[in-house]
Amino acid sequence: MSKTAHRIYISIFIAIVFIATIALIYRGTSYYRTSLEERVYHSDHSLLKPSGLLGHGIGILGSLCMLIGMGSYMARKRYRFLSRMGLLKHWLEFHIFLCTLGPVLVLFHTSYKFGGLVAISFWSMVAVFLSGIIGRFIYIQIPRSIEGRELSLNEVNGLKSDVAGIVRSTFNLNDESYNILVDSVKRKVGLYVKNPLIRYMKNRSDDRKSVRDVKKVLKSNKLPDAEYKKILGLVKEDIKINRRIERLDRMQNLFKYWHVAHLPFALVMIIIMVIHVGVTIIFGYRWIF
Repeated sequence: MSKTAHRIYISIFIAIVFIATIALIYRGTSYYRTSLEERVYHSDHSLLKPSGLLGHGIGILGSLCMLIGMGSYMARKRYRFLSRMGLLKHWLEFHIFLCTLGPVLVLFHTSYKFGGLVAISFWSMVAVFLSGIIGRFIYIQIPRSIEGRELSLNEVNGLKSDVAGIVRSTFNLNDESYNILVDSVKRKVGLYVKNPLIRYMKNRSDDRKSVRDVKKVLKSNKLPDAEYKKILGLVKEDIKINRRIERLDRMQNLFKYWHVAHLPFALVMIIIMVIHVGVTIIFGYRWIF
């Protein structure tokens, strides 16, 4: 999938979620703002109530979205024959799309009325959704290949370019300028600062200072604009990789702990959802069938 096709792919997902949310808010605002006691007299009650034509329908569609989103992504990771069907990161994006659209539809299906066993499933769904956002943040902090495979420390180190060597072999730099370039792309871990927030701010400050120093060196050596931008881009990319290496082990551990929280909530949600569907069928709620 080309970059343009991938942008369209993501844009379609975002548009569907956005349009569905706006359409449901627009269609049901009057009904949802009515008190629970008075909704039975509202003109849209038979349509938007959880067992109504639209309310029941979006509940079924939302549940299917979540089941398909979770099932397809788990199958892609587990079964080898599916590895030839697209990149893992594209499957993850499809999983995120369905598991974002699904909770939105289920929220409107409930018509903001929670109670009994279903409430446990709903709040489990909310926990899964919120933990998914956190998980996505952790996921993107871990360096990966274009296929979505997690990179090892050696592979991440291999992504770094020999910026100082390239500049030294191409341009006649003095020792001071060369040493500044070498120091700018050197890994500065900063473990002496224990507080993570202070360490993050200190690292950001150090990185900005390194970039400023490199800019001064490149300008003092009067490099052509094209070469200046190229070298500066390589320096910034190496500094970014340094920080990702620093976070690699910590993020990998966080990702393991994240699974411990994310998966149980998902299982609770699915189990109670199945019970809820079974009860509605037993009591004769068949939607349009």
